[in-house]
Amino acid sequence: MSAYSDKNVVITGGGSGIGLAMAELLVDGGARVVITGRSQPTLDTARKRLGENVIAVRGDVAQLSDLDVLADRVKGEFGTVDALFVNAGITRTMPFESTTEQFYDDLFATNVKGAYFTVQKLAPLLSAGAGVVLTTSIANVMGLEEAGVYAAGKAALRSMARSLSRELLPRGIRVNAISPGPVDTGTLEKTMTAEAAEQFKAQRVAANPMRRFGTPDEIARAAAFLAFDATYTTGTELAVDGGASQL
Repeated sequence: MSAYSDKNVVITGGGSGIGLAMAELLVDGGARVVITGRSQPTLDTARKRLGENVIAVRGDVAQLSDLDVLADRVKGEFGTVDALFVNAGITRTMPFESTTEQFYDDLFATNVKGAYFTVQKLAPLLSAGAGVVLTTSIANVMGLEEAGVYAAGKAALRSMARSLSRELLPRGIRVNAISPGPVDTGTLEKTMTAEAAEQFKAQRVAANPMRRFGTPDEIARAAAFLAFDATYTTGTELAVDGGASQL
C-alpha cells in the first residue's frame, strides 16, 4: 500500500513551486488532491503533470466567495479531508520608505486573511486526526531588509498556528507551520529583474550555513511529515532552511 493511499488532501497555491511539489509527493504516494491557484493556465499545466488523482480549482484565497466555492467543491468530491496545506501566498519586497497602502493590503489579504479563512471554511470538512500545515517563512524571525510587510504577515501565520491549534484540538485536529528558508522555485525571477534575482540568490547562498538553496521537494517532505506523521505535535513551526534561522 502506498504511503498516502485513501488520503484526501487540499493544497492552496498548489499549481507551482512548493505547493506543486507537495501535490506531486502526495499523489505519487496514492493521495487524492485538490489544488488551487489564481492562474488557470498554471493550474491546467499542473493538472496535466500530476494526473487523474488531482482536481484543480481556480480561486483567490483573498476572496471569501472563492473559498466558499472551494469548500463546496471539496465537500462534493471528497466529503472529508485528511490534510490541508495552507500554502498560497505572495512573496514581494519593498523598501520601508516607499511601501504603499495597496502593497501592504495586498500582502495581508492573501498571506494572512486568506490563510485564516481557508482554515475556517475547510475546518468543517477536516476529519478527526487531520493535519493542517501553514507555510510561514524564516523571514518572520530574521529581520530582512525590505521585507517588513511580508515578514509581519508570516509572523502572523506563526501565531495562527498556535491559536488555531488550540481552537481545533478538541476535534483531534493538529495545526503546525512549515518555515522554509531560501528555496529556488523561480518566483524571484517573476518579481525582480534577472540581475537582481541572481544577486539576491548569491547573497542568500553565502549567508546560509549549508551554502545552498533548498529544493521544493525538501520542503514538501517536511510538510507531509507534519501533516501525517507528527501525530504528537501541534502548534509548532518547523524550520527547513539549511540552518539559516538557527546557526
